Amino acid sequence: MLGAADIVRVAASLLTLLVFVDILVHFVLDVYHPVRRVLDSLVEPMLAPIRRILPRTGSWDLSPIVLLLLVQVTEQVLLRLLAS
Repeated sequence: MLGAADIVRVAASLLTLLVFVDILVHFVLDVYHPVRRVLDSLVEPMLAPIRRILPRTGSWDLSPIVLLLLVQVTEQVLLRLLAS
């Protein structure tokens, strides 16, 4: 049986993997490809608020990096809270 800490670790790992796959898929698949559309529908709601806050950097989109950092920080905070 999974404990709360295990669930937090698995969720953070899955979200990290999802973001990485979404980044890679943007370079390979067409905008209308079903896989890309599903990934975008899962990841885009998390990236949109970050994009509203981050300043424009030309053609570089740094929001996935910020999201990955937020996932890691949130995971560590939750694990420390669960350990105490």
